[in-house]
Amino acid sequence: MAAQGRGRVVAVAAAALVLCVLLHGAESAVFTVGDRGGWTFNSNTWTNGKRFKAGDVLVFKYDSSAHNVVSVNAAGYKGCSAPRGAKVYSSGNDRVTLARGTNYFICSIPGHCQSGMKIAVNAA
Repeated sequence: MAAQGRGRVVAVAAAALVLCVLLHGAESAVFTVGDRGGWTFNSNTWTNGKRFKAGDVLVFKYDSSAHNVVSVNAAGYKGCSAPRGAKVYSSGNDRVTLARGTNYFICSIPGHCQSGMKIAVNAA
């Protein structure tokens, strides 16, 4: 009986170790929107060639006296408008965790979104 109990403990410990290795391999990536240029005009092409997954973090760096970041739906992205109740970020150094699917962000300062200050990020 005692040997059988130790075998179970070893099996549970091995399973826990495998789980830890798998979780460690699934770490989220952190992306600075606009790279060195930050969140600014013509950011709408920044996602080209990049691969994102749910749980990745976008960092929006910008002058908070001139811009903001608003999480919007597809209609808000297309029409450059923030729907009532949309989440608005305004610190100038915002971290946003991506959800699975397409995540849309705009700057809601008049004229900024229309000047390319918007991104659509598809997270697998």
